[in-house]
Amino acid sequence: MAQLTANDRIEVDLGDRSYLVHIGPGVRNRLMAEISRIGARRAVVVTARPRDWLPDTGVPTLIVDIEDGEAGKTLAAVAELCQRFSEFGLTRQDVVVSCGGGTTTDLVGLAAALYHRGVPVIHLPTSLLAQVDASVGGKTAVNLPAGKNLAGAYWQPRAVLCDTQYLTTLPRREWTNGYGEIARCHFIGAGDLRGLPVHRQIAASVALKAAVVGQDERDTGRRHLLNYGHTLGHAVERATGYAWRHGECVAVGTVFAGELAHVLGRIDRTALEEHHAVVRDYGLPASLPPGLDHDVLISLMRADKKVTTGLTFVLGGALGPELVRDVPEAAVATALRLVEG
Repeated sequence: MAQLTANDRIEVDLGDRSYLVHIGPGVRNRLMAEISRIGARRAVVVTARPRDWLPDTGVPTLIVDIEDGEAGKTLAAVAELCQRFSEFGLTRQDVVVSCGGGTTTDLVGLAAALYHRGVPVIHLPTSLLAQVDASVGGKTAVNLPAGKNLAGAYWQPRAVLCDTQYLTTLPRREWTNGYGEIARCHFIGAGDLRGLPVHRQIAASVALKAAVVGQDERDTGRRHLLNYGHTLGHAVERATGYAWRHGECVAVGTVFAGELAHVLGRIDRTALEEHHAVVRDYGLPASLPPGLDHDVLISLMRADKKVTTGLTFVLGGALGPELVRDVPEAAVATALRLVEG
């Protein structure tokens, strides 16, 4: 793996709700200082990682063990966490801390947003995917039977501590999972991050997201760009029963976005080939899992949370990526055939 030897601080500029994302080895040990800074008297730490991974909070603390995974991202799990908060006597003057991957930051962030109509939350993301994307930006959500991330809220953290030492424990597939999000950043303004040390890839991805969120916190405009590759990606996740990981699905969705933009005449052959090359260079899948029904995928994409009319995708074009509504189903079907395994 790339050497993990940097410390970066990136601000998510949201006025009086601004916060810093700290990136580097050992930054989890800032947790006590961050809790002291916000004046919390007690903490609930919700962790999907071993307890000996947790830094000291400096205040009376309840530790709640959970498991990462899309299967646990439910409203029932949120209710259970809120019940644990209540039993501990948590108030708005206290803090919730998440420690785990992207599904953990999603789940814990939503519980913090809903309990007492909002309590402070600090994220300690431990996977590459969570560090480059899920822990930053304030989107919290859980899944419903009808779709992924359909029940959620915007709730910004008070700090995000991306400790790159956590990444040394990741299995190869978790690195691939994170690289799916880094690869899609290539096409929405991060530039070419291939070959950079991983801490620089994380910092560049976070800086891009911070800039976008600072301009459009609630997905009314530019923030849609962050969903590049995600419309098909989410559909593939559901169609495979989450057997394929989020970043793997986003990688295929990124290639699909290139194919669809080319089918629609929005990008040329060179730009299309760049989609394939970037995804390939990160060691990511570029084709759909075998056996998926295209009609099912199209139906799932129609249920995507961005959709207000017709089929909607973030696609490249002459002026860069943008949200494109009412894409003809025939064009989508053609692009799906082009990304078949």
